Amino acid sequence: MANRAELSAFLQGVEKRAFKQAVYALRNDDAALDAVQDAMLKLSVSYGERPASEYPMLFQRILQNVIYDALRRQKVRNTWTTLLSSFVGDDDQDSDNDPLDTLAGEPDEARADTPHAQYARARTMAAIEREIERLPPRQREAFLMRYWEEMDIAETAAAMGCSEGSVKTHCSRATQTLAAALKAKGIEL
Repeated sequence: MANRAELSAFLQGVEKRAFKQAVYALRNDDAALDAVQDAMLKLSVSYGERPASEYPMLFQRILQNVIYDALRRQKVRNTWTTLLSSFVGDDDQDSDNDPLDTLAGEPDEARADTPHAQYARARTMAAIEREIERLPPRQREAFLMRYWEEMDIAETAAAMGCSEGSVKTHCSRATQTLAAALKAKGIEL
């Protein structure tokens, strides 16, 4: 059984990655922040007494469900707004601003890089993030869980509610798509 300190430490450790994952899926900072807060609240209320080792998988599953719910609500809201609105423009499209660029590098990194190298690294990170955003939702979800959250195949399959083979397929397709898109931009990792 986990105690409050373990739950708090887990939530503090996962908040930035969860926010970034939610922003990739929802493409809106406010909605992403709401989704992460909802997922954290649901984990602490419903599963706070579980062992701390279960938190990563539970949290990922809860977060994905909250994101899917938000996307469904957004789709319904957009459908009704489109049908009932006389406005042609789309005011909710803020895809030009990416607040995640500021999270790319930690300020306490002790590197003696030149400004040119820092600029090149920031541009590479921004390009990678844009390409991750363009992945299909299931591929992006599998890719982020496997390589961002460092979950193994079985954990990812359990969190996504699919087979291990599906996780491998989604990850393979995501890495191939990312590699091709980045190579087309002249970025080789």
